[in-house]
Amino acid sequence: MPDSVENILRLAMVSGIGPRTRKLLLERFGSSSAVLQAAPSELREVPGVGPKLCQRIAFAEKEINVAEELEFCHQHDIGILTDDHPNYPRMLSEIHDPPAALFVRGAIQSADMMAVAIVGTRHSTNYGNRQAERLAAGLARAGVTIVSGLARGIDAAAHRGALSAGGRTLAVLAGGVMRVYPPEHEALAADIARRGALLSETPPRFPPKSGMFPQRNRIISGLSLGVIVVEAADRSGALITATHANEQGREVFAVPGPVDLRTSHGCHQLIRDGAKLVEGVDDVLNELGPLIQPTPNQSGKAIHSPAELQLNDQERAILDAIESQPTSLDQVSLKSGLPIQRVLATVSVLEMRRLIRRVSGSLVART
Repeated sequence: MPDSVENILRLAMVSGIGPRTRKLLLERFGSSSAVLQAAPSELREVPGVGPKLCQRIAFAEKEINVAEELEFCHQHDIGILTDDHPNYPRMLSEIHDPPAALFVRGAIQSADMMAVAIVGTRHSTNYGNRQAERLAAGLARAGVTIVSGLARGIDAAAHRGALSAGGRTLAVLAGGVMRVYPPEHEALAADIARRGALLSETPPRFPPKSGMFPQRNRIISGLSLGVIVVEAADRSGALITATHANEQGREVFAVPGPVDLRTSHGCHQLIRDGAKLVEGVDDVLNELGPLIQPTPNQSGKAIHSPAELQLNDQERAILDAIESQPTSLDQVSLKSGLPIQRVLATVSVLEMRRLIRRVSGSLVART
């Protein structure tokens, strides 16, 4: 049975359906429309669907006013991206349990494919706030979109760092995009909507509930090439985001902190478990792999890997002269207009940054 935006939203608005249960329902019945029309006996065969949830699904068509929600979104310029929409984030569509729909206050751009999440404790120190703002600002200046959760502490510092550098930032909310939490971040949320976007899988006026915060963390990591954790205690929502990142095949980074602070323990454990230690922006950009598809940077040039954001003019000219097929160094010199000595020195730098590979002594190719 074909899906409609109305039925996708109707199923999304049924309380009690988490992302994994929704995924199992869709795998079993094929579409939101089919789930809503399924017999109770069929619904109960799906793990996670008990009698109460079964009843909510059965009455969803009568009790949930999707038309009213759509009209509210239209009046407040809130976009709705279902998972089959061409503008639905490509990175997010590839995770295990992507949201069926995203409500967007602001705008998602193609450049947001080159995104890094910065997350951490709500009870941050001055040190943690400085590091989050510094890293966010540096990455934003390089052309990376900063993703976080608009929470107090490290999340807010990361958003502010990106905005202060004139960059883009995305905030993923546990509640609706018109129910900003915490309430003191209303002004910050408005700035983010102007320079990026507020995102949620719940309808705009839904209040946040405790169980929604761990669920939204998978979206934060799913939108990102990597996740940087700045200050996290042993039990922290930021560590849940790092776990999602590992499961989704994203890079995980951690900023070390003072050994006698509780908020350093989670980051140090991540580093012991294999997360990359971060001191600066280069530590992040050097580790991020090739993009799913070329993404335009701020000047409109197609970027194949975040490491390209570090290049100076000479390195950029030589990289542009190298094809994906084996290219001779003489051809590179001719095309770039640079003497062979400079080409040889720069090729070594590009090779170290894993942007090119040597095919033979005189041939190189883009990775």
